[in-house]
Amino acid sequence: MALVEVSHLVKHFTRGGGLLRAGTTVNAVDDVSFTIDQGETFGLVGESGSGKTTTGRCMLRLIEPSSGQVRFRGEDVLAFSPRQMRDARREMQIVFQDPYSSLNPRMRARQIVEEPLIIHRLGARAQRRARVAELFRLVGLDPAHLERYPHEFSGGQRQRIGLARALALNPSFVILDEPVSALDVSVQAQVVNLLMDLQRQLKLTYLFIAHDLRLVEHICGRVAVMYLGRIVEMGPTAALFAAPQHPYTRALLSAIPVPDPDAPRQRIVLDPALVNREAALKEIAAGHFAAV
Repeated sequence: MALVEVSHLVKHFTRGGGLLRAGTTVNAVDDVSFTIDQGETFGLVGESGSGKTTTGRCMLRLIEPSSGQVRFRGEDVLAFSPRQMRDARREMQIVFQDPYSSLNPRMRARQIVEEPLIIHRLGARAQRRARVAELFRLVGLDPAHLERYPHEFSGGQRQRIGLARALALNPSFVILDEPVSALDVSVQAQVVNLLMDLQRQLKLTYLFIAHDLRLVEHICGRVAVMYLGRIVEMGPTAALFAAPQHPYTRALLSAIPVPDPDAPRQRIVLDPALVNREAALKEIAAGHFAAV
């Protein structure tokens, strides 16, 4: 059953322009549609500038979309009043890419994690404090460090604080916007394992936004590939990795490093002329769609 349905989502930005001249329109997200099932980890991949982060932020209305629909449990999020949207944010949360800039450096860790509980007026002070300590333990941090400031934690620990903040309101859907790309490789595995453990424990549904395809292959059941604001291929992860249909997907997959340095490599360089921007997604195999 679909928990989240995104239909024909569009986001235009106007660049440049001034008092007497019109700016140019950039189609950051251009007619994007997909669904995410309850309990699923759905991957959204593409290079920087492909529109994947803008898609995630439009879904939560951190950026207002130009048009389209985002349905959560059957209700259109884009039609919500400010009050309805505030209530919806208890169910829908985001973990940002950069653990260095997403935490307020002037707030202690306890205040950062407690802030959503205060905003939504949940619990008395003692209950909130107990909940914050519980969240710290849940993400693998020591509650003894709650009075520290963000700069006193490592990158991986900071991302865990961001995760604790996102989980404070017991959401059912979490957007993970490149949650490990700013971390050392050794720390990435720990945070990914934590995310998978929490998903099982709390029955979470994830939208996992990434450009690291090895990571996506490891944790996502289905994946959509974005190129210049559009989804060009989508399907079960195993099928898409085994038989990519779109030229951009093939180029993307050919760039994945292989463990054996002596293995023959065939790096594919994308020829933009091979990409038909107007092609619609069509079903290639069961559940596997490509814009070819």
